[in-house]
Amino acid sequence: MVPAPGLRLDVLALGPKGEVWIVECKSSRTDFTSDRKWQNYLEWGDRFFWAVDADFPVDLLPEGTGLILADAYDAEILRMGPETPLPGARRKVMVQKFARHAAIRLQGLRDPGVTASGISS
Repeated sequence: MVPAPGLRLDVLALGPKGEVWIVECKSSRTDFTSDRKWQNYLEWGDRFFWAVDADFPVDLLPEGTGLILADAYDAEILRMGPETPLPGARRKVMVQKFARHAAIRLQGLRDPGVTASGISS
């Protein structure tokens, strides 16, 4: 999902109350320390989470962000990030992008020839 040019979200989700959640997945200390753009994602969601595995040094992660512990089979929210409500216009854009992306992915399951643009190849 691309909320703005130069930004690519790892995971965009809708929370239980319709909040826009952004999840940034990190595989290692190096992956985290080399990421210079994650703060730019904050303005595109109501909550921000890191998703890491059990071996990740979670003390590196900034306070005031959510934490999801994940493995190949499951995930658990260990810490909710603070809610910072999106402005109405931005929420509308993000929910529409989410819906369009989800619809295209679903159509791709039904018709493997459908591309991200929605046009069959």
